[in-house]
Amino acid sequence: MAYQLQVPSMACSACVDSITQAVLKIDADATVEADTKTKAVQVTTLQPEAVIRDAISAAGYPVD
Repeated sequence: MAYQLQVPSMACSACVDSITQAVLKIDADATVEADTKTKAVQVTTLQPEAVIRDAISAAGYPVD
């Protein structure tokens, strides 16, 4: 499934890297695309959305 999430605190490439690594720890086969301008993160994964949201939030980037 693909999820479109808003991460307002994502501001730079280091943020994108942290978010990507947090998702990949949960699902190594996930695809993560992030845009710091729109604060949008698209995640394609087999994991439930709540699990992905929790992983990103636990990395220090609350999801709206």
